[in-house]
Amino acid sequence: MTSAPHTAFPPTAPMPIAATPPRWRDTLASLKVPNFRLFTLSNVIAMSAIWMQRIAQDWLVLELTGSVVAVGITVAMQFSPMLVFGLFGGVIVDRRSKRMLLMITQSIIGTLSLLLAVLALSGAVQVWHVYLIALVVGFVSIIDNPARQVFVNEIVGPRHLRNAISVNSSVFQLGGLIGPAVAGILLVAVGAGWAFAINAAACLITVFTLSQLRTSALIRTPPMPRSKGQLRQGIRYAAGKPTILFPLIMLAFLAVFALNMPVMLAAYAADVFNLGAGGYGLFNSLVATGALVGALASTRTAGVRLRSVIAAGGLWGVLQATAGLMPNVVAFSAVLVLSGFATLLFFTAANSLIQLTSNLGIRGRVMSLYVLIMMGGQALGGPLMGVIVEHFGAHFGMIVSGLVPAVAAGMLGVLLARRGGLTLHWSRHHPLQLVVPRPSENSPSPFE
Repeated sequence: MTSAPHTAFPPTAPMPIAATPPRWRDTLASLKVPNFRLFTLSNVIAMSAIWMQRIAQDWLVLELTGSVVAVGITVAMQFSPMLVFGLFGGVIVDRRSKRMLLMITQSIIGTLSLLLAVLALSGAVQVWHVYLIALVVGFVSIIDNPARQVFVNEIVGPRHLRNAISVNSSVFQLGGLIGPAVAGILLVAVGAGWAFAINAAACLITVFTLSQLRTSALIRTPPMPRSKGQLRQGIRYAAGKPTILFPLIMLAFLAVFALNMPVMLAAYAADVFNLGAGGYGLFNSLVATGALVGALASTRTAGVRLRSVIAAGGLWGVLQATAGLMPNVVAFSAVLVLSGFATLLFFTAANSLIQLTSNLGIRGRVMSLYVLIMMGGQALGGPLMGVIVEHFGAHFGMIVSGLVPAVAAGMLGVLLARRGGLTLHWSRHHPLQLVVPRPSENSPSPFE
């Protein structure tokens, strides 16, 4: 792969595509790096606590207002700053120490969680408090999210980057398995406040862990000097590489529609199956169970290709739409697990492909664009899906949330086929035969 024209960066090195899956003993090869082991251990705690706060926050808003739209507004408040200012976060990440930025952002998020815990435990919390804190967390996330994405490369280096992304995804979903289950118990037993307090403590643990990493073992990216046009440069770079552009387009559809699953699961738990807070936590845990299996499965894949990313996004959409057709809680729960599996297949493949095919000098801006689309899409989609669910019902909302991305994946697949010159030939003996033109020696496949 080569970088897009008109950039100041050298060509990106070719991305190796392994012919066979890694050896079993190398399934978690990135954990052989001491710094990454320590980072991952703290991440297990942090991700569980983040999921606890997310579930508790959504349910608290639902209790305070009785409105699914209000839950969607909370999502929008937290993610809209990324939609407006996200690209500036990437510029900051490319200019500063990723480790120091993470220590600052985690300290701020921990303080905000503690404030929300005090308000909830004292009984003084109002919905505008939740909105305001969610908004401030959203502004902090402008820097926190891309810094976290790029910092993994500084810990493990390019050799273990793909494996580290899979391990990180596994940890995130392990947190998604533990966090909602614990949050459901806390919501029933003592209320939302203690979930916020636990997240504040987890942020403190993360800051301490970052301070204990061996800085001499980090593979630091040289800070980018200030210059004009760096924001536009990042956008042009991403738009000029199909391995970055097409996953971002697919992500945009999924973020607006499919990633707002919590809004719909709240409606399913409260209105469709009447399972309350415990059921809401259970549904989120089921999605996380499938996602954890998907993340672990991704550590066994031989490589990642553009067509795999689009296919995984389409599968996720189809399964999520299917969930909306399920007639009872057992069938609905089973499809949630499968949907979670497809979700992580997409995210691991997309994240790996984008990072591995972007130059280190601009990766902060590329990943800020990735996070902007992921979180900004949820900011747009949260209220949208809330309105759809309130006016047309949870079943219709779930079908729409999957069907739109599935159609988008089909259209992107057709576009990729045309770029590669694929054609379908029909004959009496072979009704459908896919013909792929053989690329020239110096011409990379558009599907790589």
